[in-house]
Amino acid sequence: MAGTVAAPDIKGFWQAIGQRATGSTIVTARGADGPAGFLGLSATHLSADPPLMLVSIDRRTSALAAVLASRHFAINWLGADDTALAEEFGGRGTAKGADRFAPGRWATLVTSAPVLVDGAGAVDCTLEETIERGGTVIAIGRVAGVATGKTEPLVHFRGGYRRLALSG
Repeated sequence: MAGTVAAPDIKGFWQAIGQRATGSTIVTARGADGPAGFLGLSATHLSADPPLMLVSIDRRTSALAAVLASRHFAINWLGADDTALAEEFGGRGTAKGADRFAPGRWATLVTSAPVLVDGAGAVDCTLEETIERGGTVIAIGRVAGVATGKTEPLVHFRGGYRRLALSG
């Protein structure tokens, strides 16, 4: 493969990871100070029976405290028109903390974790287990509720956001 490096540095590692297309998600929880969330590009299902989800959370992410204290989280798949929202929750916007949760755009399912009303889909989870590795906390949650949307998903690939090119 072109550009192969045996022992990559951090930049090389992220370049390799960026080669995989992934759904853009916002992971949310409701902590003592209100709603909290972050852009989560490492969220996936772990098991269908029982239904379990997994999300990797950087220890420096302020929303980690809300996930751990509330013992719940929701994974919200962003719709194709949600690039600005992804940027906001990725720390590139002007709003911070609870100010990123626009009234009327968020609801709840089973737990009190915020769920995006007009997103591509969401899973609402109760936190079952955490595993700490390096600078990351891996949160494993049992699915308590689901929502499906009617919009196409926002995809993250090579450091940017893309729309799916669907054929017939």
